[in-house]
Amino acid sequence: MGKKISEMSEFDMAAHLKSEEDIAAYLTIVIEDGDPGELAHALGVAARARGMTEVANAAGISRESLYKALRPNSHPRFDTISRVCSALGVKLVAQAVQKEAQP
Repeated sequence: MGKKISEMSEFDMAAHLKSEEDIAAYLTIVIEDGDPGELAHALGVAARARGMTEVANAAGISRESLYKALRPNSHPRFDTISRVCSALGVKLVAQAVQKEAQP
């Protein structure tokens, strides 16, 4: 027989973010999904993977402020997002949207 759902461990994305490339790929997927509230949460997951205290120190933000800014559905200032990305070793980039071919 298989495991019961209650016996299964909870999936933690932070455990899979081992490098800057992993973090960049994860954030790209979240951004492409188009849910602005989810970006703050994803940055929080990435910060947790690196260590909240380390990221807060590198970003010049108190640990408590970092937790508050990156909780799910929060709306952090762009300056905060930029500083956290820098502390995580990633940067946000803009790309031209590919237009669909006209018939």
